[in-house]
Amino acid sequence: MRAFIVDRYGKSGNTLRAGDVPEPEVGEHDVLVQIHAAGVNALDAKIRDGEFKLVLPYRPPFVLGNDVAGVVIRIGAGVRKFKPGDEVYARPDKDRIGTFAELISVNEDDLALKPKRLTMEEAAAVPLVGLTAWQALVEIAGLRKGQKVFIHAGAGGVGTFAIQLAKHLGATVATTTSAANVDLVKRLGADVVIDYRKDDFETVLHDYDVVLNSLDNETLKKSLRVLKPGGKLISISGPPDPAFAGEIGKPWILRPITRVLSHRIRKAARRRQVSYSFLFMRASGKQLSEITSLIDAAIITPVLDRIFPFESTNEAMAYVQTGRARGKVVVKVK
Repeated sequence: MRAFIVDRYGKSGNTLRAGDVPEPEVGEHDVLVQIHAAGVNALDAKIRDGEFKLVLPYRPPFVLGNDVAGVVIRIGAGVRKFKPGDEVYARPDKDRIGTFAELISVNEDDLALKPKRLTMEEAAAVPLVGLTAWQALVEIAGLRKGQKVFIHAGAGGVGTFAIQLAKHLGATVATTTSAANVDLVKRLGADVVIDYRKDDFETVLHDYDVVLNSLDNETLKKSLRVLKPGGKLISISGPPDPAFAGEIGKPWILRPITRVLSHRIRKAARRRQVSYSFLFMRASGKQLSEITSLIDAAIITPVLDRIFPFESTNEAMAYVQTGRARGKVVVKVK
């Protein structure tokens, strides 16, 4: 089958190689999916460039890609939730990525039925950002009606989804964006919109319950100042904390490293009587099914910027890396 492959780690002009790879094996609890569309994420570039090579088990050459929508064509003997012909979508488990391809084998627990309202391309835009927003706002933050949440980069992939989810949960939502995207984030539900080129968010926002950070360390530190005592700072861009080492099954190796990496922000958080959490989202078909219900009820709608043909996957990656995408970028495989 055709796929886009990481042959080596490295940032200097590194691109994916288009080539042929063997069809994936289908285990007892696996589902073989014919891929129709795959979402493109900033995470893909970070994996390609080697930023996670110490903590994630990818050994080049390997197929890249973390979002999939497609059709079930074969199931393992123990699969009970899906059948051939089902339209599905997923963020495959971190150990089994590879959606920039014609086929992928996914554990049935990581899959969900595709929202009926969405095309394959729209569905492929959902899993990674949808699960990230869900795990940050529902699972970690426990966001509830009447609370205030600040979501950085509201026009991005995670931001566009998280704003809608936070409004559904009953929160007051603040976000940052450029002037060109103010109308977009307001339509999605943002109550307070800050033009990051003109205003400093830490002088505008006060006494927030939750901050969802996806930007750099300087922004992370400034975010502490908008939280009230007891507030929660959740970051998807690092630094990783000791809990992360346990979540990926490498506590003895990585816990000392993550303790050092996150020491400053955890200490600063304690001083302000708030908590700090690093989120590296995990696959979950159950949570994705909850998200499907919200999408089919028209409560959340994915924001899709561009669709690239499969053969232009490298161009899609380069566009995502410009940081100018509004919502998600997708490649159409079939």
